[in-house]
Amino acid sequence: MTITGKRVPAVTPVLEVDNLSVTFAQAGNEVKAVRGVSYHVNPGEFLGIVGESGSGKSVSSMAVMGLLPSSARIGGSVRFQGRSLLECSDAELSRIRGKDISMIFQDPLSALTPVYTVGHQIAEGLLLHDKNLSRQAAAARAVELLKLVGIPSPERRAEAFPHEFSGGMRQRAMIAIAIANDPKLIIADEPTTALDVTIQAQILEVMQEAKEITGAAVVLITHDLGVVAGNADRIAVMYAGRLVETGGVDQVFHAPAMPYTIGLLRSMPSMASSQTRLVPLEGRPPSLAALPPGCPFAPRCPLVIDACREAEPALTGTEEDPTHQAACIRSSEITSGKLTRSEVFPRPVPLIEGTPAGTDGREVLSLTGLVRHFPLLKGAVFKRQIGTVRAVDGVSFELGSGQTLGLVGESGCGKSTTIMEILELAKPQDGQIRVNGVDVADLSKRDRLKMRRDIQVVFQDPMASIDPRLPIHDVIAEPLTVHGVSKKDQQRKVSEMMELVGLDPEMASRYPHEFSGGQRQRIGIARALVTDPKILVLDEPVSALDVSIQAGVINLLKDLQLQLGLSYVFVAHDLAVVHHIADHVAVMYLGRIVEYGTSDDVFSRPRHPYTQALISAVPIPDPALERTRVRVLLDGDLPSPTDNIPGCNFRSRCPLYQLLPDQQRLRCQDEDPSLRTVDKTSVACHYAEHDALIDTMAER
Repeated sequence: MTITGKRVPAVTPVLEVDNLSVTFAQAGNEVKAVRGVSYHVNPGEFLGIVGESGSGKSVSSMAVMGLLPSSARIGGSVRFQGRSLLECSDAELSRIRGKDISMIFQDPLSALTPVYTVGHQIAEGLLLHDKNLSRQAAAARAVELLKLVGIPSPERRAEAFPHEFSGGMRQRAMIAIAIANDPKLIIADEPTTALDVTIQAQILEVMQEAKEITGAAVVLITHDLGVVAGNADRIAVMYAGRLVETGGVDQVFHAPAMPYTIGLLRSMPSMASSQTRLVPLEGRPPSLAALPPGCPFAPRCPLVIDACREAEPALTGTEEDPTHQAACIRSSEITSGKLTRSEVFPRPVPLIEGTPAGTDGREVLSLTGLVRHFPLLKGAVFKRQIGTVRAVDGVSFELGSGQTLGLVGESGCGKSTTIMEILELAKPQDGQIRVNGVDVADLSKRDRLKMRRDIQVVFQDPMASIDPRLPIHDVIAEPLTVHGVSKKDQQRKVSEMMELVGLDPEMASRYPHEFSGGQRQRIGIARALVTDPKILVLDEPVSALDVSIQAGVINLLKDLQLQLGLSYVFVAHDLAVVHHIADHVAVMYLGRIVEYGTSDDVFSRPRHPYTQALISAVPIPDPALERTRVRVLLDGDLPSPTDNIPGCNFRSRCPLYQLLPDQQRLRCQDEDPSLRTVDKTSVACHYAEHDALIDTMAER
């Protein structure tokens, strides 16, 4: 069954996928990674394929490109402009790939060859598919393409190697390679997953421009519904290796017919909503090596009935609109309004109502003028300093008991270095760190060990922060062993912590690989809580999780704060998540805080142009809002922290600076702005209160 939009154009689809299946043999079992997937993409159309990790999105795209290993057994049909790709030889596919069909991979650093310049790699694709093109013409075209995708100084950057590019620039270079030969189809596999929101907005803008220039159809694979809301014409939702809902972007977002789609939409944090309680999608996807009978989503579905477990429902059109298809026997009850979204996935009630226990306004953490500079050295034997990396350059903030401080900013702004300085509990290079009123510079070795019980950390990658050789009991009990707690007390405390974070204590003998990503993050939280700390430092605790899982972890953190009176330093680049959990927000740029205030004040009326750009770059899972909202896009990438920039260090990317008259620009060039109070927030901008200029910037 094929995906169709509201209008059926009288043109031949550029890509037709019919009943595609991909099976892998694994230890005597067959893993059915893709099961009967069918869709088509018309010329110039933008199709978004969404779903959780392991749903088969990337495998299906690899099958289309012919990039799966020989061990994969592929069935069905894949036709590009009427030609069967599954029947093509490797040589024939090589002539199609890169010319007529191109792909943008998730990790550009892995996709680019490190020993060749970026310009050489773009020119290589041009020369491979056009034998009449000279090397000089190919090199000139490579420069043009780099300029087209927004790479500054393209002539110089064409001679640079991939490691000399930032993440955003590498992804732009990948797009330049993808559009070099004016392809008919571009497949983008999670092209913005590892990028900051500001860079993500730039990349999506470049992809839209590339689509318009080349006229290519685009298939965007992502787990972020906000990304497809503002860019896709149609959406295909995948679960357990097959499509479970398809339709136009407005159809799927405004009137979803499949409970799984509703769960994904309800679990997403949104900048358009300030609700502090998210809707988690409980459970985990089934194993594709042993699918149960009936609907694969039945074990997680709140609407499940006995008939759901008897046979897997087919993808069929809804009664209201046959072009909107869903694989659910109860879809008619949903689309007719008998069952609302809030009834399918109700918003959970907090375990404890009220203010956090122990919230008395007492200061538990204070940073004053914190500085951390690293020398930049050159030379193999006789090293000499040639510069200074200003990782943290005078950071000050306070954290109260039972409160959450969100520390946000792009990669490289100094967030992680700041929290590492806090966690080290040692005398800083300059400035002061106070924990529970005690200056850490005055701590003895014994006092420092004792204080570590009061401040713990939860890391970004739960699997990387857990020893895979240890059972979960030993992982959680590790801090207690360091502090000399008896084995009997360890056993009791580990059981308490596992129950507290929603894990069955009987699973304590299991190993990390036996748990899902969300469960592993709960294990990391339990380990952090086992010493009864007062402060938790959360370093991107949900960025490695699917949106369906991160909602449950965010709710857990809110519950624990209410129950235990914890204080959080929450480091993130996802402002929608910070909007849901933080009481105060500190926005960092190049080692400094440029805006600081309560969450409500910062998000409702941001005063610094950088904060405005960060907020406007966050995707909203609503197509109508995404089409009408105004974005503040930044030019270029984050400057190097080694650069000695006179005046305002943000002015090279500042959209407000571009609107200022020359006389006012001089102040930005000569005078470094310090934090000052503007409308209840502290802002490091000379012209933060100029509403007319801010309004003019928004109109752009």
